Amino acid sequence: MKYYPVFLDLAHQPCIVLGDGKLALEKAAALREAGAEVRVIPSSDYRPGALAGARLVFDASDDPAINRQSWDEAEAAGILINVVDRPAQCRFIAPAIVRRDPLLIAISTSGESPFLASALRARLERWLGKEWGPFTALVGRVRRGLRERGVPIEEQTNAYRRLLRSEVRQLLRTGQGEEAEALAASLARPGDHAGSVALVGAGPGDPELMTVRARELLADADVVLHDALIPPETLALCGPQAIPEPVGKRGGADSTAQEEITGRMIELARSGHFVVRLKGGDPFVFGRGGEELRDLVEAGIDVVIVPGVSSAVAAAASIGVPVTLRGVSSSVAITTGTGTHWQRRVRDLARASDTLVVLMCRTNLAEVAAQVATAVGGSRPAAVVSKATWQDQRSVEGSIADIAQLADQAGILAPATLVVGEVVRAVAVNVLQATAL
Repeated sequence: MKYYPVFLDLAHQPCIVLGDGKLALEKAAALREAGAEVRVIPSSDYRPGALAGARLVFDASDDPAINRQSWDEAEAAGILINVVDRPAQCRFIAPAIVRRDPLLIAISTSGESPFLASALRARLERWLGKEWGPFTALVGRVRRGLRERGVPIEEQTNAYRRLLRSEVRQLLRTGQGEEAEALAASLARPGDHAGSVALVGAGPGDPELMTVRARELLADADVVLHDALIPPETLALCGPQAIPEPVGKRGGADSTAQEEITGRMIELARSGHFVVRLKGGDPFVFGRGGEELRDLVEAGIDVVIVPGVSSAVAAAASIGVPVTLRGVSSSVAITTGTGTHWQRRVRDLARASDTLVVLMCRTNLAEVAAQVATAVGGSRPAAVVSKATWQDQRSVEGSIADIAQLADQAGILAPATLVVGEVVRAVAVNVLQATAL
């Protein structure tokens, strides 16, 4: 069954609720909140003809005989009726409502699962704070002002986008109404407006591991400059107006120079665009986020920083290995198998830490493993995780002396993370013991 969603103006309109129980009282209260003039008729008092003149009726009597009579009466009189829990006797469905007046969000499952509609409402209520009510009203005032001044639709839309990604909602959330009004007025004025850049961490791969803030900024972006290793599922979170631009840097493949990436961000921001620089993992963990932040600030560009879940911890966690474990590992070192003098750095960190994590190491894994084995011995437990948290994630475990050969035999591909330490073996043993129990 298909339904046509509408919002009804029931202010001062006669509505009737049949029934005596809690559900009837809830329906009556919801109608009164909408401004309706509500009459509740107990089940024992219902007689044919009682619905005359009503605009809308809820039958919450849970009495099959009354259900049939009220349905027939309403149908004959052309009155909208909802017989609760009787989809075949409903001319409308009452959705689950998220109320942030004047913002209303209605959720319906076409009668398939009221529980699911209620669960979705609870999620949206947690996401949409109380500030969305006054924010919606504020945007409405801005809209009326822009229309009165004859501002073209395209310029109006740009003003609404600036409002949506601004700090106006945060100001309203903290009770700073006057400051919010002033900021909104400045953003609604015609003319050039400065753009900005958000350095956003996309996490290790699974879009579900992105922060709420990261997802919101993706939805609001004008342009998204993204790394090569951002999965399509993550890019699908971009808003319909966003233009994705790949600027990935891959070893041995065509890459975009860092200077070009920074220059592009500055160019777009100075043109008034909101740019999201989307980077795998965390921008500040071997992601050149610090370099980009420095250059953007020097260029006078406003920058927002949104950390992400780094593969430095996510890769190990994705196979059930914590990088620290009481009684086993109380220190972690994170490095890469690239750069100047990386061999000495890897050896020193392997000796100094209980757990060593080496990022971006698949290309020279054999050499990295050899350096670690030289420092701590070839029997140290190790694991290599490829495409951590992606749907095609793969991993192998073994001694550091054998790990490169095991990875080759298993066809482990880049990007890959090497984890070395007793935590690999200790947790594997614990898991096996728990399974045996």
